[in-house]
Amino acid sequence: MPSPRSAQPQRRAQPAVPPPSEEALNASPFAALGLGRPIVQAVIEKGYTNPSPIQQQCIPAVLEGRDVMAAAQTGTGKTAGFTLPMLERLRHGPHARNNVVRALVLTPTRELAAQVGENVAAYSRHLDLRSDVVFGGVKINPQMMRLRGGADVLVATPGRLMDLAQQNAVRLDRVEILVLDEVAGHPGKPHRRHG
Repeated sequence: MPSPRSAQPQRRAQPAVPPPSEEALNASPFAALGLGRPIVQAVIEKGYTNPSPIQQQCIPAVLEGRDVMAAAQTGTGKTAGFTLPMLERLRHGPHARNNVVRALVLTPTRELAAQVGENVAAYSRHLDLRSDVVFGGVKINPQMMRLRGGADVLVATPGRLMDLAQQNAVRLDRVEILVLDEVAGHPGKPHRRHG
């Protein structure tokens, strides 16, 4: 994984393999969950053929606009479980402008923020959506400059998000989708000691 310090606005890379056939796109179990062609194509290009149980449960619920709280072990596809339907919902709306954020993903660490940002970029590679990742420990001014045009998806750590909001570099009054990823790691959340 690249260093979180190197996080930049996510650019859409060109597929390294030929696009999947129309038949493969239509027959994909991801399409059956309600995801559109550009997202299904990105999922297939990443090598996924079947949704995991958490994805089978979360994707339809998020597409319907329901609130979802999910827990599963690492490696079960939780990130795709919220990212894929989030992108599907966002692709049908107007683009973010003027410091506006449409979908906000809060993560407790910059390493997780960078990882989620990479996933958002990979799954949205065939969409006309802008995503960005912001966290502390790096200069804030480049992040502020990138956010001037808005972000359809912003992945952030809480401290840096608060800094950006206090400097009016980001507007949160139009957030359509909020994701709290790895909630147990967020500052201010009470932790129970075991043992």
